[in-house]
Amino acid sequence: MGRRSEHKQRDPDLGILSARLLFSVQKELFETLAEQGHPRLRPRHGAVLGHLDEEGTRATELSRLSGTHKQVIGNLIDELEELGYVERRPDPQDRRAKLIVPTAQGRDQMAKADEIMAAIERRHAEAMGEQRLAVFKGLFREIAERQLAWRGA
Repeated sequence: MGRRSEHKQRDPDLGILSARLLFSVQKELFETLAEQGHPRLRPRHGAVLGHLDEEGTRATELSRLSGTHKQVIGNLIDELEELGYVERRPDPQDRRAKLIVPTAQGRDQMAKADEIMAAIERRHAEAMGEQRLAVFKGLFREIAERQLAWRGA
């Protein structure tokens, strides 16, 4: 029968494959961002920066988009504000609410992150073909959506 670890190596499940992809992409993204002037950012900051709009986004929306608890998002916003990447501003739609708005440094990071991610995708499209990458992304998106729908998550 063999050892479980050997089986998981030969035929990794969705969790293992997803984790491998996530950690590898995060490593490349954040190491490259560090080389490009953003050395203090960490993968956890992606829960905010990866979903932030230039005009600002409410923390509750960042929580929903990232699937991260709103208390964790609040802590990440505090960290990013201290690092100079975001600031809290009143939401013109609702003065009681705050928008999380990227600073110039935050917008620079967002633009560079988008360029790095596009380069990663281009590299895979060149290796496997644009059509195969598009099919993979479509299937991966569908699996992610089905998994998120489990128990109404």
